[in-house]
Amino acid sequence: MSEVDGATLIARSLKQQGIDHLFGVVGFPVTPIAAAAQNEGVAYIGMRNEQAASYAAQAYGYLTGRPGACVVVTGPGVVHGLAGLANAQQNCWPMILFGGASETYRGGMGAFQEERQVLIASPFCKFAHGIESVQRIPYYVEMATRNAIYGRPGATYLDVPDDIITGKCDVDKVVQVERAPDPPRMVAPMENIEAALNLLQRADRPLVLVGKGMAWSRAEDEVRAFIERTQLPFLRSPMGKGVMPDDHPLVGGGGAHAGAPERRRRLPDGSAVQLDLSFRPAAALCEGRQGHPARHCARGDRP
Repeated sequence: MSEVDGATLIARSLKQQGIDHLFGVVGFPVTPIAAAAQNEGVAYIGMRNEQAASYAAQAYGYLTGRPGACVVVTGPGVVHGLAGLANAQQNCWPMILFGGASETYRGGMGAFQEERQVLIASPFCKFAHGIESVQRIPYYVEMATRNAIYGRPGATYLDVPDDIITGKCDVDKVVQVERAPDPPRMVAPMENIEAALNLLQRADRPLVLVGKGMAWSRAEDEVRAFIERTQLPFLRSPMGKGVMPDDHPLVGGGGAHAGAPERRRRLPDGSAVQLDLSFRPAAALCEGRQGHPARHCARGDRP
């Protein structure tokens, strides 16, 4: 009967979940994970510091839509990796941080660089858990992936002890899971869309705000078609840059902060149509001058 070790199961699980890059800094006890990743067709990219590795992983998650994966050593390595974990969580970028840990039977005994890693990672992510058996590795990787991409995307953490990484189990005892499917796309209610279009028709000087939600949704073509058809001026949030060309004749400013004075000038009555979608609550985003709420807010896909 054939056996498989934990490091190989982690690599295979990542590949099954559509994650083909692994960033990190190797050392005890995670070196076998990096080696197994390369053997299983997952590109391992070694970094000089765990903070840089975690930032690279969260950027990968934003650009691909599947979680970026990062592997770090015990204790200080996990602490350094928390920077990217927290940034991914706040930016709603999908990411999985794997933190190495000492053997499960040495917990609380002052093992090498021992730290309560699941506890310290929990405030900075959506899901944090320790892996307690080799055969359940695919289950936890799928759970981490699903939590990272479903609902409001964000960060997840898996604690991987040394005896789980190097441990083995029979192949037929490995917990079988499916690839976490891409999350369903959200669609604005038709009545909200109609209300927004009616408001645009009546508006004297409407302004379009293009932001991160449009970039995340890969809605560049739709936004450009809308702007070209309506010939409305627009502003972009810092993360919304790139959805529309920088040199477009209708652009009103470099970003939400730079364009704020123009936005106030163009909306004297405090009403607005919101086509984007930052991560603040929609009610706050749809407030116009002096806190007067907009009459309608059309929301599309957004994390």
